[in-house]
Amino acid sequence: MDVVGLARLQFAVTGSLHFLFVVLTLGLAPLVAITHTRHAISGNPLHERMTRFWGQLYVINYALGIFTGLVMEFQFGLSWSGLSRYAGDVFGAPLAMETLLAFFLESTFLGLWIFGWHRLPKALHVTCIWLVTLTAYASAFWIMVANSFLQHPVGAVERGGRLVLQDFGALLTNPNLVFALPHVISAGLWSGGFVVMGASAYHLFRRTAEREFFVRSLRMGVVTAFIGSFLTVGFGYAQFGPVGITQPHKFSGAVPGAALGTMLLIGQLTQLLVMFGLLPLLIRDWLARWRWLHPLLMALTPLPFVASIAGWLVREVGRQPWLVYGRLSVGDALTPGLSKTAVTGSFIAFAGVLGLLAVIDYTLIARAVRRGPGDVALGAPDRPVDPVPAPAHSF
Repeated sequence: MDVVGLARLQFAVTGSLHFLFVVLTLGLAPLVAITHTRHAISGNPLHERMTRFWGQLYVINYALGIFTGLVMEFQFGLSWSGLSRYAGDVFGAPLAMETLLAFFLESTFLGLWIFGWHRLPKALHVTCIWLVTLTAYASAFWIMVANSFLQHPVGAVERGGRLVLQDFGALLTNPNLVFALPHVISAGLWSGGFVVMGASAYHLFRRTAEREFFVRSLRMGVVTAFIGSFLTVGFGYAQFGPVGITQPHKFSGAVPGAALGTMLLIGQLTQLLVMFGLLPLLIRDWLARWRWLHPLLMALTPLPFVASIAGWLVREVGRQPWLVYGRLSVGDALTPGLSKTAVTGSFIAFAGVLGLLAVIDYTLIARAVRRGPGDVALGAPDRPVDPVPAPAHSF
């Protein structure tokens, strides 16, 4: 494999690993916000415990996902400096907006939410988690604006061998963005719903003491999975029109074709299963009571993540050999003088770090799920500090 192929493979592997964190973040954030809102309105302690339990999974995934995003950003300067030179003035604008207006705000509000338990007023505390959700979606919006520009470079003109931003509004109305953004957000809901559904099925199958907790969580997971899968499939098909116009040969290659088939198969089958199989079983809690179905629900949990990676491969590999479609090829975007040894070394390092983070992430999440809601650090009441006994005096 030549240098270009290695650099492409490196970005594909690290991008896929990073995307696993992204979809779960987008899926869990609104669920945590909804359960927290229900607790604030009703005062039901069960809703508070649901917020803390599922919120802890969200925090674990978010914290480790930050590092994978930093590795992704680092690769643009290391391997693809040609992209920065040619299209950095345009491509960098939405990335800067994502960092300044979305990521920093999201981290700030999340910190306030994490450390605001039993300290902030109830309404303000709930507002923080909704702002976390909104800024997470804003972050996804700006990333998709940047990616959609690579797919269909609108709003820019070439001057002096570089692309110059001419119409910022055109970036925001890019036809490759309009349906792609809700498709990604829906995939997040689909993934988050399946995680909640699978974790709840695990505890119900084991007949833990937290039956009411996980019966309600199972119901929330199934409903979310239905909404997410339905919208994901719908917005996925809606993209065929604009993509067929801007990139008519996108699905003709072997890899995009196979990935597309995988994505469609998983999406349609799970949508039908959730709609006609699982939703009706929520009546009278049949799904919660039929233990023989719970191993199936656990086994289904990874499917949205597999479909999400397949969708990412379709979107990225399908525009080859272009990095900026029709304007800048992948070969021209590669950093000049980059050796095969250097790319191989960075590939091993990046893939190793992100792979390790992914293993740590899912290990910590699985461990938190197994422990259940009875052992959650997030939002736990502060323990009173025992007074220090006065020293004894001898006379």
